[in-house]
Amino acid sequence: MTSDATARAAQVTPAPAKPGPGAGSAPGPGSRPGRWAGPWVVAAGLFLVYLALSVTRFRRMDWASWDLGIFEQAIRAYAHLREPVADLKGPGANILGDHFSPVIALAAPVYRVFPGPVTLLVVQAALFALSAVPVTRAAGRLLGRARGLAVGVAYGLSWGIQRAVEFDFHEIAFAMPLLAFSLEAVLARRWRAALLWGLPLVLVKEDLGFTLAALAVVVAWRARTTDRRAAWTALATAGAAAVFAVLVFTVVIPAFAPAGYGYWDKIDGAGPFAGTGTKLATLCWVLIPTSGLLALRSPLLLVAAPTLGWRFLSGDDHYWSTDWHYSAVLMPVVALALVDAVDTVRRGERPWLRAYALQLPTAVLASALALSATSMPTAKLAQASTYEKPARVTAIERLLDRIPDGATVEADTTSLTRLTSRCRVLWIGGSKGVVPDWITLDNSSRWAGEDPTDYAHQLHPGQRYTLVGEAAGVVLMQRDGAAGGSGGTP
Repeated sequence: MTSDATARAAQVTPAPAKPGPGAGSAPGPGSRPGRWAGPWVVAAGLFLVYLALSVTRFRRMDWASWDLGIFEQAIRAYAHLREPVADLKGPGANILGDHFSPVIALAAPVYRVFPGPVTLLVVQAALFALSAVPVTRAAGRLLGRARGLAVGVAYGLSWGIQRAVEFDFHEIAFAMPLLAFSLEAVLARRWRAALLWGLPLVLVKEDLGFTLAALAVVVAWRARTTDRRAAWTALATAGAAAVFAVLVFTVVIPAFAPAGYGYWDKIDGAGPFAGTGTKLATLCWVLIPTSGLLALRSPLLLVAAPTLGWRFLSGDDHYWSTDWHYSAVLMPVVALALVDAVDTVRRGERPWLRAYALQLPTAVLASALALSATSMPTAKLAQASTYEKPARVTAIERLLDRIPDGATVEADTTSLTRLTSRCRVLWIGGSKGVVPDWITLDNSSRWAGEDPTDYAHQLHPGQRYTLVGEAAGVVLMQRDGAAGGSGGTP
């Protein structure tokens, strides 16, 4: 039976309690969903989209954050078997004292062979794309291949992922396939696999221990009637994950940061009812264009609760909105909650609800495509200027080439990603007693004054800096007496 035929039949008579091989356009008898090439084709296409978005942005020097530089410093250190120091967070700062993300060491071997910030962007694009495989495969198995492809593409183009791709590199890229494979296993009732896929989340970021706990609770709930042993194992996993997360916050991170966990203060401040309008708008974005609200009918949505909880309880308004990378980890949860809900509803007794559910995969795909063509980062891919390297960037790169390898540099957002692979880079004004050989900053708005060497003197009293060049508003200053020749990369 074709997918369209199934949709028409479901609107007239209830579907069987357990969908057979003919449901939708699902694989027929004797076939295995894993042999379906569709999920990998979707992932390959998405990889190219993500790569184009991030690499062209890097070529244009179109950055609003220092995060790519921070992660490159840490991964570069791992690649050379050193302590993961990210000097941009402060001279000698161990990245594990900022966020507990040892999983990024997995990118170190690739970085060692292909050093440079673009390597991190390629790794992130691959991880995001890989997460589309279990989403597409689960949807294809339960809803039919046509709807599976629709859900997979809609997921890959979802606003949460696009915002993350546009906003530098982040450790949460590793969480995406882990969450997606784990939730796929939940839907396939493979409880052990679901827990095993979820366990590494505790190495991705400190808050994801609570996400693992929520995931384990969902496994326990689903397994309670058919596999009591698996249910009890899942509950034990949930408790262990929560305890581990608490220890990471209170013991592990402070062990690497003498001042303790640096983000506690973000919980204080405005309170849970501040920014209610922004928070409600974000919830609407999470639930409406990605699932038509139907994901609310699936217990899988519980896995999103810890992330939404810490974001909305925070007093930092940066966490409340749809900007940046914070919503990426919600996308596989909502997409597979939608699949779960459609699979349940299409076998229900309400014809109107069945009809609505069966049309949702197409609807969320249409929504994703419409947003991608208009207001999302992918809209830039249709513009010729996206693929051009501005003359401004070429001039800045030529200016920065005057800095020798191995030099200590104080830099701002504009220049740092062109230096972190070959220099020791400190944040402008954050060198904390370390005297840099070079200082570079974007002074196009004259925020550092008409004579930036005066600003350099304020940063480092007793030192004299000479302006050695300027390009497109970016100035480069060298400390008097600092070596100017090329040195070896440390």
